Amino acid sequence: MCTDTLRYQTRHTRPSAGERRGTGVVPFFNTCAGLQDLKEKLAMMNLNRRSVLKGAASIAVAAASTMSLAQSKIQLIYSDTIPEQDRRAKLLMQEFGPGIGPEFDLKAYWSASLFKQGTELLAMQRGNLDMGNLSVADFQRQIPAWGIVGAPYIFRDIEHMQKVFASDVGQQLFKLSEDQLGIKVLSVNYIGMRHVNLKPKKKVMMPADLAGIKLRMPAGEGWQFVGTALGANPTPIAYTEVYTALQTGAIDAQDNPLPNNKDMKFHEVTTQIVLTGHMVNFNLLSIRKSKWDTLTAAQKERMQKAANAFGAGVTAASKKEEEDLIAFFKGQGLDVYTPNVKAFRDYALETTRKSKYVNEWIPGMLERINAL
Repeated sequence: MCTDTLRYQTRHTRPSAGERRGTGVVPFFNTCAGLQDLKEKLAMMNLNRRSVLKGAASIAVAAASTMSLAQSKIQLIYSDTIPEQDRRAKLLMQEFGPGIGPEFDLKAYWSASLFKQGTELLAMQRGNLDMGNLSVADFQRQIPAWGIVGAPYIFRDIEHMQKVFASDVGQQLFKLSEDQLGIKVLSVNYIGMRHVNLKPKKKVMMPADLAGIKLRMPAGEGWQFVGTALGANPTPIAYTEVYTALQTGAIDAQDNPLPNNKDMKFHEVTTQIVLTGHMVNFNLLSIRKSKWDTLTAAQKERMQKAANAFGAGVTAASKKEEEDLIAFFKGQGLDVYTPNVKAFRDYALETTRKSKYVNEWIPGMLERINAL
C-alpha cells in the first residue's frame, strides 16, 4: 500500500491554499506510480554505489598484489661510471638482466650518477650497493697483491689474460677478495687494449717522448703508477671529466681502449693515438658476498650463467670494435701509429721491478703468470 503524501516539517514554508493547514503534511506525489519511480531510482543509486565500492575494492586488491609482487622480487642495485650508451651498459641490460630471471629487480645507474668512480667497492662493503663492474685498482687499494694483474705489460695478450684468470692464480685472487673484502667476482670481461691518446701533435715513439706530458689516469695509487711506468706525468681525473679536461688543456693525454675513446668522443678533442698496448684492460663483474649468500642454489646458477654470458658478450664486442676503430679514428683526422713497443715494455717492466709494488705481490705468482 502506498500513500500520495510525504510528511515533513514546514516551519520555514508558508502553506498554500492547497495544503492542509496545521498538519505539517505537504502533497508530494499525486500517484503511487511517482513513489514507485523514486524507489527504483534509489535502488539504482544503491546498486551504482555497490558497483563503485566493488570496483574500488578490486583496484585496491590489484594494487596490493602488484606491490606485494614487487616487494617479493630480489632487488639488485648496480652502479657504473660508464655512460648508458656504452656497449657494456647495453649488454648488462640485454644479457645479464634477462638471464638472472624475473624474480630479480635489476636497477642500474650510469655515468657515476649514484657512486663516484673508485667508490663502488666501498659502497658494496657497506651494503649500499649490490653490484658493480670493478677495476683491478679497486681491489688493489685493500689487497695490494691484486696489483700484479694491473701492472703494465704483465699480460702478453687477451688469451694470456684469460688463461691467468682461469688458472689457480685467478682462483687465488678471487678467494682473497671473498675472504678479505666480502666481494665475489662473477666474471672477467675484456674491454680492450689501453693505448695513449694525446692532444698535442708531438710524435711519441719512446717513453722519453712522454716526459712532462700530463697523462690522465684513473684515481688510485696503482693507476697512477701505470702512468709513471709509461714515462709520463700521471694526473688523476674522473672518467666523466676527461673530455672537458682535454678540451680545456688541464691534461695533455689520456689512456683507454679504443672503444671507450669512441664512446666518450675523445677523438673530438685529441689529435693522435699511440698504439702502446700497455695494458690488457678488463673489468670484474662483482656482487657483494652477503647478497650472494642469500640466493638459492638455482638463483646462483642462473646468475653465474648470466654473468658468463655478459663477460663473453663484452669481450666479443670489444674485440670486434677494436678491429674497426683504427680506420674510424683515421677517418676522423687522427694520426694513429705504432711506437717502439719493445722500448715501452722494457721501460715499464724495469720501472715495475724497481718499485715497492713487487714486494706486495704473492711470492712466486709472477713466475706462475709468465709460465702460462
